Amino acid sequence: MDHAKDKPTHLIEFETMLLGRHSHLYAPRSRAAGGNLDRSAYVLLSRIRMDGPLSISQLTEAFGLDTSTLNRQTAAMLRAGVVERIPDPDGGIARKFRITEEGERRLDADRDFNIRGLERVLAHWTPEEVADFAAALQRFNRDIERLDGRPWPRP
Repeated sequence: MDHAKDKPTHLIEFETMLLGRHSHLYAPRSRAAGGNLDRSAYVLLSRIRMDGPLSISQLTEAFGLDTSTLNRQTAAMLRAGVVERIPDPDGGIARKFRITEEGERRLDADRDFNIRGLERVLAHWTPEEVADFAAALQRFNRDIERLDGRPWPRP
């Protein structure tokens, strides 16, 4: 029996586990759930949109995933028409993945869907509570990124 279960870090661990379980309520994971993109495509497209065209090696560095995993994910994205391979705009040897108009459209549609879901969840929160939660979540993510050594670009 864990006698330290009342520690705030234990509560955070438990609540983040539940957050993953509840995410289907506000963040679609499949077409059946109302979304267009699977989670990996949603995250990869978000990063490519922020950084511009990226090669497999740049995606590997950004996400800490192995090349074979990213090859499978980007192949599925190519088949779906949400990215295209282009020559490196900076003249490098490696080809890069660029988001297509279809990818932009689907990413925007999923993001709008996610935001509407979050707005439903937060409907009874005050604007101050929403802002405080957003600031704490951003700080939490930035600290994870600091420890991981992979900061995520932010607008």
